[in-house]
Amino acid sequence: MSVKIYEVDRHSPLRHKVKPGMRLISVNGNEINDFLDYNFYIAEEKLELVFQKENRLKKVKLKKNRYDDIGLNFENFIMDKERSCANKCIFCFIDQLPPGLRESLYFKDDDARLSFLFGNYLTLTNISQREIDRIVKMHISPINVSVHTMNPALREMMMGNRRAGKVLAYLEDLKAGGIKINAQLVLCPGINDGKELEFSLDALEPLYPELQSIAVVPVGLTDYREGLYPIKPYTAQSAKAVLDIIHAYEQRYFEKYGTRLVFAADEFYLKAGVPVPESDFYEEFPQLENGVGMWAMMRAEFTEALEQIEASGKSAAMTLAAGEAAAPLFDYLIDLLNKKCYNISVKVVAVKNRFFGSKINVSGLLTGSDLLAAFEGQDLGERLLIPKAMLKNDESIFLDDITVEQLSEKLKVPVVPVENDGGALLEAILGESA
Repeated sequence: MSVKIYEVDRHSPLRHKVKPGMRLISVNGNEINDFLDYNFYIAEEKLELVFQKENRLKKVKLKKNRYDDIGLNFENFIMDKERSCANKCIFCFIDQLPPGLRESLYFKDDDARLSFLFGNYLTLTNISQREIDRIVKMHISPINVSVHTMNPALREMMMGNRRAGKVLAYLEDLKAGGIKINAQLVLCPGINDGKELEFSLDALEPLYPELQSIAVVPVGLTDYREGLYPIKPYTAQSAKAVLDIIHAYEQRYFEKYGTRLVFAADEFYLKAGVPVPESDFYEEFPQLENGVGMWAMMRAEFTEALEQIEASGKSAAMTLAAGEAAAPLFDYLIDLLNKKCYNISVKVVAVKNRFFGSKINVSGLLTGSDLLAAFEGQDLGERLLIPKAMLKNDESIFLDDITVEQLSEKLKVPVVPVENDGGALLEAILGESA
């Protein structure tokens, strides 16, 4: 294979020898298929590069000397097409999306390269032994893996893929190659929790210490599951049963290895009505982006930032939007604030998710239309604070394509996205980032 050159930097040592449109075939005899190959092989000091122009090959030798980057740019950052998921998971969130969203939201990725770049989770069903060997050779670490269950037959059923059970053997290959692994278990009530959860935790343990962490998260269920596998949501009782299992394993692992290793997502605590542990419980927060320890970190950051400010009688009034699950937690933070800044009024509103359905209660899946339904025509004070997690990546747009600017215009109040950081929340409340 080869990758097409889009542009050559002006200061590239290859600027007089290579032109846009040419293809890079190999580096030091190694085939170049994507950015992983490219970045790995150009790290050598002496390079022999083979390019293709139309039907001719051109060989270029280069000693890098002071050049860290040889100045070649490609058509996209992966240098290849994203690999879509071949699974038909019974709990797939994308299969539960409402119709009419932008096309990119319906794309299911399962690409090891995106795991390395952005922390995406891969199922291992979409890669070959050759790619596992490449990951080990290049020491691409850590790798995030959606395991869900270590029972091969159950994994095949849950993921709708006949390879799903066999590829669990790749975990041993990654361990043998010294690749760090973060595992994810998405639990479905009565399917892979209970005794099956215990089985999976027992089976994952031998992967330690390459296994860095296990995140256990509840299945997300929207109102758009017509024709899909019947799955019930977690109740307070069933969520508590999951926590009991996880806490028993956390204690066992901690006694043996000095790490808890397995952590439950915040949603399980909130659903069960069990207090979320303090921040030091989560050690290095290995799976924060999976919703594990997010609230504990926010609480610790907010409390620490609050200690640094002076007591104030400054007046201000605003509204803070949150998902139904997180709203009581934000109420707790505002109560702390009001003990020090008694004239600041922050109305925390638990916003109902109308877009995906009432079973979705996290802040990150609220949309612009949900906020409009909750707040249009109301007095919101000086500004409306929203978690930045509601927005697409670093853009000012919600999942339903409403922009922050449009929302602000319709609500007739500044809408301020706030990072998932307790200090940033306090700054936004005090008006320092508004």
